Amino acid sequence: MKALSALLLGTALSFAACRSPSETKTSTSDIPVMAKTSVKSAGMVAAANPHATRAGLEILEAGGSAIDAAIAVQAMLGLVEPQSSGLGGGAFMVVYDGQTGEVWSYDGRESAPADITEKLFYDDAGEPLRYFAGIASGRSTGVPGAVVMLHMAHRDYGKLEWGPQVAPAIKLAEDGFNISPRMAGLLQRMSRAFLNRQKASRDYFFQADGTTPHPEGHLLKNSAYAETLRAIATNPRALLEGPIAEEILAAVREEPLPGTLTLDDMKAYQPKKRAALCTQYRKHMVCGAQPPASGGIAVQSILGMLENFDMRAKGQSLDAWHTFIEASFLAYADRDKYVADDDFVPVETGLLLNKDYLKSRAELIHKDKAIPNVKAGNPSAYVRGKDATPDSPGTSHFTVVDKDGLVVSMTTTVEAPFGSERMAGGFMLNNQLTDFSFKTHDDEGNPIANAPAPRKRPRSSMSPHIVFNPNGEFLFSTGSPGGNSIIAYAAKSIVGIIDWDLTPQEAIELPNVIARNGSVKLEAKGLEPELTDEPERMGPAAEFGMEESLVKGLEGLGHTVRRSKGEISGLHIIYRNADGTLIGAADPRREGTAEELR
Repeated sequence: MKALSALLLGTALSFAACRSPSETKTSTSDIPVMAKTSVKSAGMVAAANPHATRAGLEILEAGGSAIDAAIAVQAMLGLVEPQSSGLGGGAFMVVYDGQTGEVWSYDGRESAPADITEKLFYDDAGEPLRYFAGIASGRSTGVPGAVVMLHMAHRDYGKLEWGPQVAPAIKLAEDGFNISPRMAGLLQRMSRAFLNRQKASRDYFFQADGTTPHPEGHLLKNSAYAETLRAIATNPRALLEGPIAEEILAAVREEPLPGTLTLDDMKAYQPKKRAALCTQYRKHMVCGAQPPASGGIAVQSILGMLENFDMRAKGQSLDAWHTFIEASFLAYADRDKYVADDDFVPVETGLLLNKDYLKSRAELIHKDKAIPNVKAGNPSAYVRGKDATPDSPGTSHFTVVDKDGLVVSMTTTVEAPFGSERMAGGFMLNNQLTDFSFKTHDDEGNPIANAPAPRKRPRSSMSPHIVFNPNGEFLFSTGSPGGNSIIAYAAKSIVGIIDWDLTPQEAIELPNVIARNGSVKLEAKGLEPELTDEPERMGPAAEFGMEESLVKGLEGLGHTVRRSKGEISGLHIIYRNADGTLIGAADPRREGTAEELR
């Protein structure tokens, strides 16, 4: 590792640092300021693939900050975990500055083309497209924002010049990496869909016959990806202008269902920096991302309702899980109806997270029976329609802490497995626009908040969070992939650590329990893991599932329960002990690792 660190410092400082004059910061007047926090560590990284974890550590060892390391992790994930995230996708990131106490939310969510209509996902006959047809199309791709978001954060917190962070991924792309079991499994599943329809993705992921995917352990090289990273190292907007942007547009415009993304759309795109969204849970402060990420509001809504119950005394009991489920139902209902891109639709965050409002929602929860028909509340004067946004599980989450106490909690995605299933420049293009509602109005004619619109950013379930102890010091970071289940995964981890005094690893390994739209989906103990009809969910539920006695107890309270054979959360947590030392934890349902720089 030290040899590579020397290489990074010796060669990559020649990369040019480019800044767009139109990238502006938000006002600091409303920025949350926590206590300053120190750590007794050279740094730690927790990410979804060992290559990505090591890339982050290499950059920390080379003198980089947590943001520098995050750039390295993102670049590596796009290579070794292309089914989940990458250069061609988007991200949300929460950053805590241990030296000033400030907490920021960075928005790299993709945006829609300027000329889309509300009929984005309708066919020529005026009928809604089949969901998967919409995914594997040019129409589904928005302007990629993850890289320029990281560049914005680098301007604030980077220690190395822009460029050396991607050197580990360049090297591995050229040397090759062995396809992991998870990637191989998803290649096998997605080979039955449209992944081999486009020449670029067919040539990369499949053997010479064009139909047999590369197997686990196959040495995969990606020279095109290495060249793209070199271009990004010179120009952080290389995906949005010049030859790579043209290559993206060419892939988007391929049949079937070509998209309308243009260079003007790319040129107009800017990441956003906002004050983090923070509320108090018990005596802890919990900070997440702002809309169009819905995870900040939804996770904190769940917690705000649970605050009205003694979850510590309940322990991991039937009553506790029932209460968690009911709070989840209520929070998801509000999130679905009211949260969207607030540059287009007013999102009254303060009303949705108001303590009195959440107490009134909590009063709907009864110990002896399930709420029969969960509906959204009415904290707002705005009339919103019933949501019609589909779910697409995918995504990746990682977290980094450096020696100065800078903390990064970042969730990153190309959306569905392998995104739109189209490649450009050696990376996958996103299908984020399928995160819009497929309808613009509900059956009663009320406008749906998350309907598509030109240059709008689709609502996201991404839920990166940073939690602070009662003294305002950094306590832990958390977040997960998993479609709209992300919200439940992240909330579970916070409850596990704060209310049930679990270690980060124990909190991660709690059963995953998701309650939305009338049914409870949970990991059930004793079911054998297998490939399911949801290709991002293929995990070892038998190891982490809920005991059957609790499952039957929930059914006895009136819950409709779907026993899952595996919810592939990918929680990654870094926890700070009282003495400043760090503990890392990675979700065993995926292939992640948590490592400290020694």
